[in-house]
Amino acid sequence: MSDLESTENPITPEAVGTAEDAALAAIAGAADGAELKQVRAAHLGESSPLATLNAQMRAVPKDRKKEAGQLIGGARGRVNQAYAAREAEIAAAEEAARLEAERVDVTAAAKRERPGARHPLTMLRDRVSEIFVGMGWEIADGPELESEWFNFDSLNFDADHPARAMQDTFFVEPVDRHLIMRTHTSPVQMRSLLERGVPLYVLAPGRTYRTDELDATHTPVFMQFEGIAIDRHLSMAHLRGTLEHFARAMFGPEARIRLRNNYFPFTEPSAEMDIWHPLAKGGPRWIEWGGCGMVHPNVLKAAGVDPEEYRGFAFGMGIERTLMFRNELTDMHDIVEGDVRFSEQFGMVI
Repeated sequence: MSDLESTENPITPEAVGTAEDAALAAIAGAADGAELKQVRAAHLGESSPLATLNAQMRAVPKDRKKEAGQLIGGARGRVNQAYAAREAEIAAAEEAARLEAERVDVTAAAKRERPGARHPLTMLRDRVSEIFVGMGWEIADGPELESEWFNFDSLNFDADHPARAMQDTFFVEPVDRHLIMRTHTSPVQMRSLLERGVPLYVLAPGRTYRTDELDATHTPVFMQFEGIAIDRHLSMAHLRGTLEHFARAMFGPEARIRLRNNYFPFTEPSAEMDIWHPLAKGGPRWIEWGGCGMVHPNVLKAAGVDPEEYRGFAFGMGIERTLMFRNELTDMHDIVEGDVRFSEQFGMVI
C-alpha cells in the first residue's frame, strides 16, 4: 500500500487517476467547441472531480501533503494540456470548414439571375410628384378603405348620386358601417384640409377602386393623382397656369391644354381638360386627360373653411390613362399583369 493510501488520506492515486482518465476521455470525445466548453465546466471547473480532490488537501496529514499536491498538480497539468491541444484542433477544424463553405470557384460560370424592374406606373407617379414638389406643393396620402362621408358627403355628392350605387362602388360589409373602397383620391384632399388647414397646396396620388371589368381600357383597381390648392384670391387663371406648366413638364414645351365645360359635384365651375400631345404617334392631337374646376363652396364649408375668404381649385387624372396615351399603349392588361419584360421597355431595371 502507498504512503498515500490510508483511511486518513482521501487523495489516493486511484481516485486521482480515475478523475484524470475521465477528464482526458471527455476532452478527446468533444466533437466541437460547444461540447468542449461543457467538458471544461465538468472536468476543469470548481465542481470537477479533480477540484473536489484538491479541496480535500486540508484532510491530508502534514507529512503527506507534498506528495498529494504533486499527484493532484500533475493530473491537473496533464488535463489542462490536453484541453488546450484539443481546443486548438477544434478551432482549426472549424476554421477550415468555414473557409471551405465560403470557397468560391472562380472558374465556374456566373449565375445570371434576371433582375426585376420598377413598374412604369410607379415611375410615372414619382415623376408627377417631383413636378409638383418642384412647384412647392406637398404630397399627401390617405386610407384606401374610406368612410362614405369623406368619399361622397364631404365632397358635395347628393344622397342619390349614381356613384353611390353598389354597381359602381365597392361597399364593405356590413353596409351600415358606411365603409367603402375609395373611388377616387379626393378624400385625401378633404383630410388634408381638416388636418393641415389653409392655405393648402397638396397633390394626392394613390390607388382607387371601382366596379369595372378588366378589359383593354378599364380595370377595377387603378391609380389617380389629384391636386387641390386653397388660398386667398385663387382663380381659374391659376388653375389653367398650373395645369399648362404641368403639361409642358410632362410632354414638352409644345404641349398645351384646353378646358371644356363639364359638371362635377365638388367643383363649380367645372371643366374637362384636354391636352395637345405634340409627340403622339401618328401626329399631334388633342387627348382628353382629366377633370378640374374651382372647389365648390360646400366642400370648403364641410372642412370648416370660409368660402368668402378662401377659394381654390382642384383637378384629377388617371395614372394608367396618362401612361397609355403618353407611351402609346393600347391594352390595360399589359400594365396590370406584372410581366417584367413590359417594365424593362421603360428602361428602369433594378
